[in-house]
Amino acid sequence: MSDITLTNAVRANLNTLTSTAKMMSDVQNKLATGKKVNSALDNPNSFFTAKGLENRASDLSTLLDDMGQGVQTLKAADKGISAISDLVDAAKAKANQALQTSDKVQRSKYAQEYNDLLSQMEDLAKDSGYKGKNLLSGTGNDLSLTFNEDGSSSLSISAVDYTNSSAGLGLSDIDRTATSATAQIEIAPDATTANTTLTSLGTYKAGDTLSVTNSDGEVETTITITDSTTLSGLATDIASAPSAAASTYDAATGNITLAGAGVQLNSGSEELATAGTISAFDSDSNIEAALSKLKSAQDTLRAQASTFGTNLSIVENRQDFTTDLINTLQEGAGELTLADTNTEGANLLALQTQQQLASTSLSMASQASQNVLRLF
Repeated sequence: MSDITLTNAVRANLNTLTSTAKMMSDVQNKLATGKKVNSALDNPNSFFTAKGLENRASDLSTLLDDMGQGVQTLKAADKGISAISDLVDAAKAKANQALQTSDKVQRSKYAQEYNDLLSQMEDLAKDSGYKGKNLLSGTGNDLSLTFNEDGSSSLSISAVDYTNSSAGLGLSDIDRTATSATAQIEIAPDATTANTTLTSLGTYKAGDTLSVTNSDGEVETTITITDSTTLSGLATDIASAPSAAASTYDAATGNITLAGAGVQLNSGSEELATAGTISAFDSDSNIEAALSKLKSAQDTLRAQASTFGTNLSIVENRQDFTTDLINTLQEGAGELTLADTNTEGANLLALQTQQQLASTSLSMASQASQNVLRLF
């Protein structure tokens, strides 16, 4: 190609076309990528500055995902506390119901329901986790969140243990172990013989019924009074209940002894006497102590809910801040590298026009050389 001779005019136009084609290629690349700086060769300072901003934004985006999961973990714990609090209110209702009756068997039933509620509280605490992290399950469940890329800003959230009501909330099951003792039932006046019938005393009439229940509230024996039922016979009938011990009539006092572990004698719905202890709820003082513990547990739950609420507010605030900061970093990187498509579009149009003019000029320059052909 070095043997080919071009005129100065042709060579000048050819150089112009080559330069224009290169500039068109650069502009088209900017339009295709949307960036005016695509590599360090385009502008080293802008390229590496933008790369640093983009890297920081990427690191913060990863932390932002962790914050989002932390928010969900806190929400799960808050839901658990709210549900446990509702069960504490239900347990209060059971204790108050027990306080409003003197029927020991009924109190025993309320005690069982109270214990069932405590068991459900523990189950709720165990089920309040999110992705393997449970802030209500104590040791090993503390939550730590990092807010910036170098780890200098963070938040540690300590877990509490409500999976054991006794340790976490100070609530214990009500003891329902029946204990043995005796009770005296005054049936007749003093110095009445054992063979005296109940109907003759006017205490009961034929057809009346008495029932003996055990500590679970189950009726073990039903006694129907007849015209021939005597005081000693009644004592024998009472003693026939599986949970009752020997029952006798004392003519000197007119009392029948009811013996056993949590055995109750009823006349219809009326409690006549209860032998032994059926549950810790037999005592008003024990019920009041349970109510006091429930109030303390409710205070503990509310305080912990407030703590988790504060932590949640902090994390959500940092979440919003980090989102805004990522947008700022990405915007700053864009200002250094993104192309103005309107400007580049105008540049491409101008270059296309310049290319067409250069092509026309090249054609005109070559005509001078072609004139020699007219000689032949």
